[in-house]
Amino acid sequence: MYVSVTNVKKIKKIIITDCLLSLEEFIAVAKYKAVVEFSDEFITKVNRSRSIIDRFLKENKIIYGVTTGFGDNVRYTVSSNDAVQLQKNIVRTHACSVGEPLDNEQVRAILLMMILNTGKGHSGISIDVLELIRQFLNNDIIPFAPGEGSVGYLGVEAHIALTLMGEGYILKNNIKVSSSEILREYDLKPVEFGCKEGLSLLNGTMTVTALALLALYEMIVAIKNIEVSGALAYEALGGTIKALDPRIHNAKKHAEQRTSAENMLKMLENSEISIKFIDSKVQDAYVLRAMPQINGSCKKLIKEAYEVFMNELHSSSDNPEIFTENDKADILMCGNFDGSFVGSHADMLCMAASIIGNSVERCTDRMVNRNLNGGLPAFLVLNPGLNNGYMIPQYTSAGLLGEIKVLSHPSTIDSISTCANQEDPVSMGYFASKKALMAAKKLQYMVAIEIMVSLQAIDLLKPLKQSPVTEKVHDYIRKTVSMLNEDRYLYPDIEYILKQIQEMKIVAIVENEIGTLEL
Repeated sequence: MYVSVTNVKKIKKIIITDCLLSLEEFIAVAKYKAVVEFSDEFITKVNRSRSIIDRFLKENKIIYGVTTGFGDNVRYTVSSNDAVQLQKNIVRTHACSVGEPLDNEQVRAILLMMILNTGKGHSGISIDVLELIRQFLNNDIIPFAPGEGSVGYLGVEAHIALTLMGEGYILKNNIKVSSSEILREYDLKPVEFGCKEGLSLLNGTMTVTALALLALYEMIVAIKNIEVSGALAYEALGGTIKALDPRIHNAKKHAEQRTSAENMLKMLENSEISIKFIDSKVQDAYVLRAMPQINGSCKKLIKEAYEVFMNELHSSSDNPEIFTENDKADILMCGNFDGSFVGSHADMLCMAASIIGNSVERCTDRMVNRNLNGGLPAFLVLNPGLNNGYMIPQYTSAGLLGEIKVLSHPSTIDSISTCANQEDPVSMGYFASKKALMAAKKLQYMVAIEIMVSLQAIDLLKPLKQSPVTEKVHDYIRKTVSMLNEDRYLYPDIEYILKQIQEMKIVAIVENEIGTLEL
């Protein structure tokens, strides 16, 4: 798996044709506001799909959500004359998620997924609806979407769909403003959903997948930076690079373990610190000695999640779905809206964050612990007692890890039936994806703390020199975050390093020296 996360911000425009975006393209739109355009081929495909739905309506076919009610109300037939009102009703009544709204990136990701999911030709959406969503993205119009109380679909999506009708709210400078007012401001017209359109925008795995893709990206950012922070911690704790010997890692048949060991050896090459400590002990503590094994296991989980999430991104998740062959068209009721694939692997991402986060926190603790750090001063400050040094950042790391561990309880093992038991089970995939994103961002903070503490320990090992690669990382961070000689306000230091992690500045420095840090 190769994901060029360092180049995502360079993507400025996406032309949608087959809806098969890469992860980088998806993130470029959702996170970095790349412009979205539709190809003529895409527009033709969408119009063809819409014409089939209109034909079925004229033929009075019994179709779920088109000429029937929703959920357990499937028992009731709805006149074709009421098709438009039926779609308005579903959007209005389903906008029941509550609590704090999703942030801009999350809403943008969902808007993009609405285009990609319904634009594959199986949903019967109209191009007018998709064009309005495109305008929302390109003008950075963010619907108010309360983010709590979803089992996998419907509630959050309905708040977003409501704004396309000119109802509900849009966030302007984080203040709720009526959708109709914002539409007028941008000279946009609300849409009137035709048959099935409201249902298609509420249904499927759109939000589950959107949040999962954001979480996946943030986990890839985290794991690449963890490879770097691990090398720094190896130097800071005088780890013996004998444990990185290729013979060891070739003896286990896990490619991800081998690449972790190779990455670390490349980063630590010609380190005076590593040379000095190579024979200083029989073996290091588990957290250093098995770093490639632990990192590798988490990289494997991330790669498996990548495969599943990308498959879902490229899939159609709706009900019912349209299928055409030659001149024939069918519409089939199905279960493609289920979020089990994505939800279960989002749960798995939380596990990966917890497993590798444990190693990050343990390295941080060893560095500040005078009983474990190889003779460095307590909490890595020259005048302990008067100064607390890096005592409390380890608390923060431990607190974050505790939160990640709670988030690692899987959502998708549970199910609470809904809709008079017509929907039994439900995937609970929404919160799985939401908490995976939360876990990934908490993990990035932990890595920022590990880097900050490692650099302090390394400075205390002078005049021993780092490797040329890790020294470049040290010097880059030290331009802004100075060595801690006496206590100061540490929050800005953590936030600065976090920003370098998130923008992949640290990884870019390393990869410029040794090539891509392989996952």
